[in-house]
Amino acid sequence: MTAYKRIAVLMGGRSAEREVSLSSGKGVMAALAEEGFEPISVDPGDNPGDQLFRLQPDAVFNALHGRFGEDGTVQGLLELMRLPYTHSGVLSSALAMHKERTKDVYRAAGLPVVRSLVVDRKEAAAAHLMEPPYVVKPVNEGSSVGVFIIRKGDNRPPEALGSDQWTLSSEMMVEEYVPGRELTVSVMGDRALCVTEIVTNLEFYDYEAKYAAGGSRHILPADVPSAVADQCMELALKAHQVLGCRGVSRTDFRYDDTGAKPRVILLETNTQPGMTPTSLVPEQAAHQGISYAKLCRWLVEDASCDR
Repeated sequence: MTAYKRIAVLMGGRSAEREVSLSSGKGVMAALAEEGFEPISVDPGDNPGDQLFRLQPDAVFNALHGRFGEDGTVQGLLELMRLPYTHSGVLSSALAMHKERTKDVYRAAGLPVVRSLVVDRKEAAAAHLMEPPYVVKPVNEGSSVGVFIIRKGDNRPPEALGSDQWTLSSEMMVEEYVPGRELTVSVMGDRALCVTEIVTNLEFYDYEAKYAAGGSRHILPADVPSAVADQCMELALKAHQVLGCRGVSRTDFRYDDTGAKPRVILLETNTQPGMTPTSLVPEQAAHQGISYAKLCRWLVEDASCDR
């Protein structure tokens, strides 16, 4: 049980994932009301501290996605205001949002990753910086926003990377492309929930595949060898721990079963996983008998400062 009653649900915000966050927040609002809380919707503007000061909530449910929501900035504000909040704290949020810093932590812990480098987007647009196939993506965005796969035989990188209309980060990660299957594991507290395989008919599991109706199929539990499932669960929990995550996180993998020696590669850890109707964390929780509303309640009960 918790003493928290009035819960400010942070949703929307100014990132490229605003619409997804609004969808997550809408679901969370309904779930918290169902569980007997008094949820208050807060769409952070230019002065979110003032918005929260005027509302005086007991705790904050962070349903923001992307920059300014899961990169440690809003977490720092909530720490300063001494408002208990859900999900990960300042340091783990910042580490997990920056894909290369995430890999630094993974590498130090001995977790399996592929070769990568961080460059300016115009440098990535000018020439191949590694032998195709490879992937180029913003180093600090989520939901596969701004991701390009450069295939074997492609003469040059995508021109969009050098465009003056580019609105995302100029800092890009270039990394080895891993063939095979897309797997993901949610962690709730100290428990890995299950392994989902994500199948899409689109080029890859991009923004549209994640959030559009019919964009992807989720197979859970994933139809993979039990040793692979166990390895993914173990690695997801380890990633959650070494990054210092709290509440719920979700770690994404590539399972390369295309060669003689299958391998599991970590891609990234999401500290603010989606809570939309098509999201993976609520689906995995339900598979373990935890309803959407009970998941939201657990997150509120887990809220604190000094995360």
